[in-house]
Amino acid sequence: MCGIVGLFAKHQAVEAALGAHLAGMLASMAGRGPDSAGFAVYGAHCPGVVKLTLRPPPGSDADALLARLGIPGSSILVRASHAVLSLPEHAEAQARAALAAVVPVVGVGRRMELYKEVGAPAEVAARFGLPAMSGSHGIGHTRMATESAVTTDGAHPFSTGPDQCLVHNGSLSNHNAVRRDLRRQGYGFATENDTEVAAVYLTARMHEGLSLGDALRACLRDLDGFYTFVVGTATGFAVLRDPIACKPAVLAETDRYVAFGTEYRALAGLPGIGAARVWEPEPATVYAWERGH
Repeated sequence: MCGIVGLFAKHQAVEAALGAHLAGMLASMAGRGPDSAGFAVYGAHCPGVVKLTLRPPPGSDADALLARLGIPGSSILVRASHAVLSLPEHAEAQARAALAAVVPVVGVGRRMELYKEVGAPAEVAARFGLPAMSGSHGIGHTRMATESAVTTDGAHPFSTGPDQCLVHNGSLSNHNAVRRDLRRQGYGFATENDTEVAAVYLTARMHEGLSLGDALRACLRDLDGFYTFVVGTATGFAVLRDPIACKPAVLAETDRYVAFGTEYRALAGLPGIGAARVWEPEPATVYAWERGH
C-alpha cells in the first residue's frame, strides 16, 4: 500500500503554510500506511551553511554533542527524536567522520530537513512540529511495511545525496540484484528496504553526470516492478510512474502550487483545489517542477 504526497509552492502564502498543508495531506493517507511516516521540507538556505539531520541515541545531550564536534560556528536544533546540526560547509566531512560511529545521519543538504519515525502519520507530523514549518516544497510518506520490519530505519523518505530524497509506493522485484551491483560500485546501504535501493540508484546515476530527469528515465530501464516515485531536490520535485502504472497517483496544479497525492483525498483539503487542473500522471513519464532560486 503506502501513501505518498508532495507539495511545491509557487506563492509565498503557500510557502508560509507548507507544513500545515503537508501535515494534512499525510494524515489523509493514514489508511494506506499506519506503521510509520516521514517527510522532507526544503526551507531557506543560509549561504555557507550545510544542515545534517541526525537521529541521536535516546537521552543524548545536544550541547555535549556540539562540544564533542568542536566545530566553530555550528548550532543544533532538537526536534523530538531528531536534531538538525547546522555548520559551515567546509566542516561537513569533519562532522560526518566524527558522527559516523555514534549518530545516524538521516539527511544532509543546504535546504533539506528530513524527519521520520514509527507511528501514525498525524502523530509523527505533530511530534516533529510539521504543521508550523514553512518552506518552498516538501514530500512525505506513510508506510505499510511489506518488505522489511517496522522500524525508524525502514521509514521513508530515504536520502542518499545532498538535498535529495525519495519516497516510493510499490515494490521493486529486482532490488537485491540492483543492491549487489551498487555495492560493487562502492555504495553502502543502511536497511533492506527496496526504496533505499531506488534512492541510491538515482544518486549513483547523478554522480555519473546524469540530470535528475535522465536518472529517472534510466530507472525505467534498470528497475523492475511496479512503483511511483516522488523525488525531492534542492530546487524542486519530480514524479515518475513505471510503464504499467498500476499504483494510483494524482497531480494537481494551480497558479499557487503543484501537489501530488497517491489518492485525490490527499489533495482535497488544499486551498483552491476546486479550480485546479487535476490529472493522472502518464506511465513512464517524468514530471518535474523547479524553482528559479
